[in-house]
Amino acid sequence: MKYLIIAIILLVIIAVFLYYQNNKLDVTRYKIESDDIKNRLRIVHLSDLHSKPFYKALETIKAQKPDIIVITGDYINDKGRRKDKMLDFGKELISIAPVYYITGNHERRLDYFDELMNDLRSIGFNVLLDEITSFEINGSTVNILGLDENQASFEDYKARKAGTFVYKDVSPLINDLCRRDGFKIVLSHFPENFELVKEMDYVKYPFDIQLSGHAHGGQFILPFIGPVLSPGQGLFPKYARGSFGTRPMLIISRGLGNAEFPFRLFNHPEIVVITATKKISEDSYVRQ
Repeated sequence: MKYLIIAIILLVIIAVFLYYQNNKLDVTRYKIESDDIKNRLRIVHLSDLHSKPFYKALETIKAQKPDIIVITGDYINDKGRRKDKMLDFGKELISIAPVYYITGNHERRLDYFDELMNDLRSIGFNVLLDEITSFEINGSTVNILGLDENQASFEDYKARKAGTFVYKDVSPLINDLCRRDGFKIVLSHFPENFELVKEMDYVKYPFDIQLSGHAHGGQFILPFIGPVLSPGQGLFPKYARGSFGTRPMLIISRGLGNAEFPFRLFNHPEIVVITATKKISEDSYVRQ
């Protein structure tokens, strides 16, 4: 009986610890300066909810007073779980600020992909499928390119590993974006496309920021080692969290939910907050 009680206590402790790891929200802030920003622009970046209606995050998102919210894919997982609840959650986001959304690999695996895109549009999401949207906000022109890279079905993963995958040519879209006046944002689900994939290599283009997710922060973040595993990058991925580069600058969200593997370790769900202001110094891209 004594050992049974000890085992139960240990299981409870482990369950509480894992729940905390999966639900304790982190807010990571970045400050960016740009000649194309006239007045403050605040962006909340969310990614990889994987059908988790994270209502706890809503008050935190609202407290940031965002001008826009961007979602960089895997909003709903490839089983289509809790679709109606995710649409309701999306309505809550829309009530805070305009939402700009791109697909991830999970949405692209759904048989009812087109229906889902229509559902997301119907609640007010700005769904960007290889599209550029331009708008005026707080006196500044903002251009957002949303990429629908569609490169991570299970068959695609095998082809990428074998070196036979044919990547979509998005260079005409990025060149179009870069010719436009104003602040330029690329939404790409896959952070490795910034520099690790030579066929994509977004770092060579003169836009301002790329916002990405997909890597889940490496799922586990080990002390002195860092992120452990990412789909598309493998063990000890370089692009799993944080920021890279200056202009363009890659900012990666560790995401809010989980995919097939249900637990995070030392890798809490993350809300990214980016504040863009008028450029006043040469060191214009810094993490706060």
